[in-house]
Amino acid sequence: MSETPAQVHPVIDLEKAALARWCNGDPSGFLEISAPEVVYFDPFLDKRMDGLDALTGYYEAIRGKIFAARYEMIEPKVIEIGDAAVLTFRFLSYAGSEGARMHWYCTEVYRRQADGAWRIVATHWSLISDQASSGG
Repeated sequence: MSETPAQVHPVIDLEKAALARWCNGDPSGFLEISAPEVVYFDPFLDKRMDGLDALTGYYEAIRGKIFAARYEMIEPKVIEIGDAAVLTFRFLSYAGSEGARMHWYCTEVYRRQADGAWRIVATHWSLISDQASSGG
């Protein structure tokens, strides 16, 4: 197991590029880097979503509806374990389609493919309560 400085790990660049597209209404950045067997937890869903086909259907329904005028990835950290990398960070979006300020925790598990490309195999987004985020 190794901790790689977040600013130099390739999954950070993948995540930042996908977030930039997401905040402009385009979920394809995340779909393009997700593995076929991806699992997904979202605070707005009542159960886990399994597979890229299900995730694609969910994201297509919200395509063009999610926007954030400004956003921040805060304290990203990557722990690499063999061909897996666990990325954790806080995410803040401002003046977007979801309200004046939204504060999230995110955990993404990436797997390195045989060709060296990283793909998301597990995603977990959760909202941070107002009390917990008041220091953020």
